[in-house]
Amino acid sequence: MSWQAYVDDHLMCDVDGHHLTAAAIVGHDGSVWAQSSSFPQFKPEEVAAIMKDFDEPGSLAPTGLHLGGTKYMVIQGESGAVIRGKKGSGGITVKKTSQAMILGIYDEPLTPGQCNMIVERLGDYLIDQGL
Repeated sequence: MSWQAYVDDHLMCDVDGHHLTAAAIVGHDGSVWAQSSSFPQFKPEEVAAIMKDFDEPGSLAPTGLHLGGTKYMVIQGESGAVIRGKKGSGGITVKKTSQAMILGIYDEPLTPGQCNMIVERLGDYLIDQGL
C-alpha cells in the first residue's frame, strides 16, 4: 500500500459522516511521505520543535505547537508518543512512530476523541509493522 493510500483511506476516512480537515505522514526529518491536499505548508523548524517535544516532553507547552503558521495550545498527550493541541473548535493530534509522525487536524463536528482514535490507530499499526 502506498503512503498516500494510508492518508486517503485511513486518515481521511469517514467517521459518522465527518472526516479530518487535513492529515499527513511526515518523516522525523521533516520529509513529507504523504499528505491530504488540504494539509498546510509547514516550516522545517515547526517539525523540529514537534520532534524536540517528543524527546523533551513539555518543551512545546510554553510556546504552543505551530504548524503551517497556526498555533495550537498544547493539551494532555502521552509523553514521548502523542502530542495533542487545541485551537478554537478544532485541534491537532500528532502520533510518533519509529520513523515518522502521523498528523491529523480536525474541526467541529469531529471531536478530539475521534481525531485521536483515527491518528493513533494508524500510528499503532505502523509501529507494529516496524515503521
